[in-house]
Amino acid sequence: MIDITQDIQSLTTFRRRSGDFMKQLKRTKRPVVLTIKGKAEAVVQDAEAYQRLLDIAARADAREGIRQGLEQARQGKGRDADEFFAEFEAAHGISG
Repeated sequence: MIDITQDIQSLTTFRRRSGDFMKQLKRTKRPVVLTIKGKAEAVVQDAEAYQRLLDIAARADAREGIRQGLEQARQGKGRDADEFFAEFEAAHGISG
């Protein structure tokens, strides 16, 4: 969760105190929203926390792909793997 008293800062303040903010990012693992003229323009995040976010997104994407595949199978939209590979091999000149 973002703490609006600490995690929303002007770009100017971030520039002046970047070292302090880097320590805060590592300590809290919370992103900092940087503003220009009061409008949110960028988000700065600790690399480890960002990697964790990427990992979560990748897992969610894989789960969604599996969910869609299962739904298509339930709807009878799939086809036999042997049929697919035979068609694929023929289309690409692969002798199997």
